[in-house]
Amino acid sequence: MIKNRFLVILLSAVLAVPAAAQKDLFNPVYTGVTSLTIAPDARGGGLGDVGVATEADVFSQYWNPAKYPFNVARAGAAMSYTPWLRKIVDDIALINLAGFYRIGDYSAVSASLTYFSLGEVFVDDITIKPYEMALDIAYSRMLSERLSAAIALRYIRSDLKYDYAEDMSPGSAYAADIAMYYNKYLMLGSRECLLGLGVNISNIGTKISYDGGATNEFLPTNLRIGASLLIPIDEFNTISVSADLNKLLVPTRPTYSQFLEENGYEEGDNSYFSEYQAWLESTGYNDVSPISGIFKSFNDAPGGMGEELKEIYGGIGVEYCYNQKFTLRGGYHYENEFKGNRKYYTLGAGFKMSVFSLDAAYLISAAQSNPLDQTLRFSLSFDMDGLKDLFRR
Repeated sequence: MIKNRFLVILLSAVLAVPAAAQKDLFNPVYTGVTSLTIAPDARGGGLGDVGVATEADVFSQYWNPAKYPFNVARAGAAMSYTPWLRKIVDDIALINLAGFYRIGDYSAVSASLTYFSLGEVFVDDITIKPYEMALDIAYSRMLSERLSAAIALRYIRSDLKYDYAEDMSPGSAYAADIAMYYNKYLMLGSRECLLGLGVNISNIGTKISYDGGATNEFLPTNLRIGASLLIPIDEFNTISVSADLNKLLVPTRPTYSQFLEENGYEEGDNSYFSEYQAWLESTGYNDVSPISGIFKSFNDAPGGMGEELKEIYGGIGVEYCYNQKFTLRGGYHYENEFKGNRKYYTLGAGFKMSVFSLDAAYLISAAQSNPLDQTLRFSLSFDMDGLKDLFRR
């Protein structure tokens, strides 16, 4: 038999299902390759999974690649490591490699590789190692001294295949991101503060299939908008406040309760699952194209506009920095209990030298029975300008 933990992996890799949620109300937006929604770096993770409008760093590839032309460094590289679902298993992890290079003073190229290992899964006497990965490149350019834009292209591969399941195969997909970033210095009292605004529509692309196209799943196309305000306290101390809002641009799947009601079956009867799959096919949900799904996602929730608003999730974070070297972070992330229930506080800290930066983040669940509780993230970044100066000495 398949170990129970594999079912946990597939069902709760990202979503933390509320223990007491009513089944007819719990209706998250379903997508494939959910690892694409996991924040890879400790800085964003320490700020409540916020980063679309924060100051540029090496990990801007995930949050908003349009920030790269505003990076002070000429080039940088980084890696991060996140043990995932560590309260349940000990061999699931997200690994991310990222880097960028500024071309002149107005543009930049960047790339990242994300690998999500689902550990080892034992099926009878067979050991399989399912995984998801994404490789992307981006080009960003300043449109003015305050505004920049970027486009990213992404290749995605997801291998959840059982060795004995001949009708299953690894899935592949292609996607693109479109992002913009704006910043401006403004006076608040006697302090010159930095305002940042950002938007990123990520994972606009094809569907992914594991059975040769018989069924297809939407990628987690996501609209992320946010703002950040950096406030200098004095010569050595700064504090910034940032916030992001997200909306998955994926149509809401018709629910099992809708199926029961439409066919006159008794509410709560779980014996019609195979018929539900056929009914789902008849609704045309599987035939919706990714682009049509983006527009459909704004007005298709069974509960109307009230439920559409519940699909908006986001976070807020505060970052304190001393002398541009020592950083403390805190944040809160919120998602409605009937759309995933990812509610948690985050803490983080960072240390920066001329050559490298080391960051860590810690997640504390605010919801009961949350498998994401106590999640750790570690990031290590290198400033290529600092490395050059070091070798010249």
